[in-house]
Amino acid sequence: MNRLAKESSPYLLQHKNNPVDWFPWGEEALSKAKKEDKLVLVSIGYSACHWCHVMEHEAFEDESIAAYMNQHFVNVKVDREERPDIDQIYMHAVQLMTQRGGWPLNCFILPNGKPFYGGTYFPKDQWIHILKQLVHIQQTTPEKLFEYAEKLTEGIIAAEHINSAEVETFQLHYLKETLKNWSSQFDWQEGGMNRAPKFPMPSNYSFIQNYLENQEDEKILAFLELTLQKMARGGIYDQVGGGFCRYSVDALWKVPHFEKMLYDNGQLLSLYAKAYHRTKNLEYLQVITEITHFLNRDLMAQNGGFYSALDADSEGIEGKFYVWTKQELKSLLNEDDYVFTTNYYNVNEKGLWEHENYILLRTEHQQSDQISKIQNILLEARNQRIKPGLDDKILTSWNALAISGFADAYWATQNTDYLKIAIKCAHFLQQQLSKNEFGLFHSFQKGSSKINGFLEDYAFTSSAFIRLFEVTSNESYLTYANGLIQYAIEHFFDKENGLFNFTDKQSEQLIATKQEISDNVIPSSNSEMAHALLSCGNYTANADFISMAKQMLSNLWSYIKDHPSAYSNWGQLGLKLCSEHKEIVVAGPKAEDYIELLKPLITGSTVLLHCSKESELSIFKEKYHASETRIFVCNNGACSAPVSTIDEAIKLI
Repeated sequence: MNRLAKESSPYLLQHKNNPVDWFPWGEEALSKAKKEDKLVLVSIGYSACHWCHVMEHEAFEDESIAAYMNQHFVNVKVDREERPDIDQIYMHAVQLMTQRGGWPLNCFILPNGKPFYGGTYFPKDQWIHILKQLVHIQQTTPEKLFEYAEKLTEGIIAAEHINSAEVETFQLHYLKETLKNWSSQFDWQEGGMNRAPKFPMPSNYSFIQNYLENQEDEKILAFLELTLQKMARGGIYDQVGGGFCRYSVDALWKVPHFEKMLYDNGQLLSLYAKAYHRTKNLEYLQVITEITHFLNRDLMAQNGGFYSALDADSEGIEGKFYVWTKQELKSLLNEDDYVFTTNYYNVNEKGLWEHENYILLRTEHQQSDQISKIQNILLEARNQRIKPGLDDKILTSWNALAISGFADAYWATQNTDYLKIAIKCAHFLQQQLSKNEFGLFHSFQKGSSKINGFLEDYAFTSSAFIRLFEVTSNESYLTYANGLIQYAIEHFFDKENGLFNFTDKQSEQLIATKQEISDNVIPSSNSEMAHALLSCGNYTANADFISMAKQMLSNLWSYIKDHPSAYSNWGQLGLKLCSEHKEIVVAGPKAEDYIELLKPLITGSTVLLHCSKESELSIFKEKYHASETRIFVCNNGACSAPVSTIDEAIKLI
């Protein structure tokens, strides 16, 4: 075993038996490289990554390649999910060099941390060729490496630096034009974007869904419904066990990259919950039910937290756990059920993948006792297979996404089981991932919390607790979110441009201080922090919070139109600031009774709050009277005169 045997990360532990003399990231590795005048390989991946496994088997388990790496390099393994700060910097370096990125990420750096060469997956022969080339350059013209490393580091520091802008007067027509331009990239036949591979990109479709709350656009609405249905019916969705895989390799949502991630499913749970709340479409309700079953069955820990991911591979073969042969299906199902399955789940040319294996997918939606019976039979049979590897890290930011997902599922369905799960997970974060009253750790594993929280942890956890406040009216959740935001301002805020750094000022300082601003499959931590500032500011009448959110959006406003996919969470913030965002507050002794009557009448993102006693919270302050129950219709915290009946309130809404 190498040094990684002492680590807790499943990804690092996967490499503990490699003949490569791996180091974890840290001063020991960099000091050794400096002392011995060696170059450093920083190899970054994550446990569920298929191509990471491929490169490990081809190169890092090869004795001769490992011997060369050990002789000439100091080799460092990094779990990108544990250390997103390291991943951000060296991913940016590789993208500047190659115009592409991904995992495994292999970046060569000097002992001072500055990068000079890198790429993603390298086949075995190419890998050893690159290693020898780099050693030759170091031995003959080392000044070239130092010169290029300096220039590349300057590029990393300068890139994505956002200046403070004049505060905008946010206009809805700008977002209308943005969506119109963006629609040229839509796949009007299969949903999603007109490219392959296809990622679900929850933030993109949340922006479109929120836009349609206030704007009528039948064409865009049809695209949204098409996308939601195609994703749920495709091979990217686990038709037997529920939950979405990370992406499909094709443009048809057919062949998934079989890894299943908590961050995808937490966000997609929110997306389909809001779609169901909007439409009452039973297909969306089924997706909600099945995602929650998947999360509870496969990723929930006994302590209420959620593990990070399931591997793409099982028994060393990608997708083996999820696919079926005709012979397997025939052996499990009676003739009538088998015929139905082949038709409904496309066990035909449409569903054929490779090696006579079929990916189950649908072209329509049905619900019946027969379908439920078939699903149960297949799930029970699949559970007898060797399961994909589980990444048992519990990450604060990803768990916060799951909390928001379950809270949204509760609000859409009024299934209190979902709320209980969200609350249990929230309490786990407070109890196990807090390092003081409002400081956070990033990761929890095997009873131990470690790594100072990053901005993503504070942003998504703040949003999750704000959402819990919105669906319960329990002020303690808002108080905690407010404390997290105040902590983030003290430890992450950059006064020069009004944005937040990704790393705590007290944490390890790398070669560059990054400010994460672009939304990806997970929204950027800055955009999510801006959402939290705005919401918390409205509920607590904190004008400074609201002003900060507006400044942050102003800095990025001009970026949204040209790159809507990469700034869709910023776009959602813009929708909040340039269109009505209502809160309904019911105050009085019968507040909870009124709430139950109002719930079925509330649509979209309108927030329904109540207080049954005196409260100093701004949104509730001076609204409670013991003698009567009154309803206040508010817009971004500013409330109209109260009314006393449901009918009067509905007219105002």
